[in-house]
Amino acid sequence: MIGVVLAGGHGTRLAPMTNVVNKHLLDVFDQPMVYYPLQALQRSGITDVVLVTGAEIEQFKTLLGDGSGLGLNIEYAQQDGAGGIAQALGLTQPHVGDDALVAILGDNLFQDELAPYVQTFREQERGARILLKQVADARRFGVATIDGDRIKKIEEKPQNPETDMAVTGCYMYDNRVFDIISTLRPSQRGELEITDVNNTYIAAGELQYDILNGWWTDAGTAPSKLKASILVALSKGVTFHA
Repeated sequence: MIGVVLAGGHGTRLAPMTNVVNKHLLDVFDQPMVYYPLQALQRSGITDVVLVTGAEIEQFKTLLGDGSGLGLNIEYAQQDGAGGIAQALGLTQPHVGDDALVAILGDNLFQDELAPYVQTFREQERGARILLKQVADARRFGVATIDGDRIKKIEEKPQNPETDMAVTGCYMYDNRVFDIISTLRPSQRGELEITDVNNTYIAAGELQYDILNGWWTDAGTAPSKLKASILVALSKGVTFHA
């Protein structure tokens, strides 16, 4: 099984810092942001990883090298422009080969260990698996409508969400994901949407899910980056003094 970390995009919500450095190399508490998804994959037993980023690819190579310092074997793929999560995932096909994959957005942090969820995915015969989390403002996310043990549909950033179950930035796919991506057409945003990938698996009855117990956040805005740093610090037992 191959791990994928998607660390592209322009990071405009964190400008002007991102005018000179990729946002995933900024700090979250005491580590570069990109360390968190990489470490999550490593702890789940995945050591072969493809990192997808943009023009700042050399910055990542300077920091991470071949990944051996983190117990990983890292290869790199470059995404030109902002073509969407699904497009970035498609760029990993030469590295993934015939394997299944677990992809994490580079600015996502999870309190839960991902190992149990990855193991459950390993035991699936085929299909995909995603992680959901109950949130206060579901309109900001892809939102899943659940019927028992299956997902009926996912809507991308709906104005009137049917549920409060957000799709988090961890996606597990069998190798057919690349065939699905090859059939996608750009959305109104001009991107290949990961929600369209997930809905294709739903239509085939092959998208499974788990619901996270612990906290989940991204670090893609100034407020959420600060929140992520505080959550990580608290999880490490740091005490704040006035």
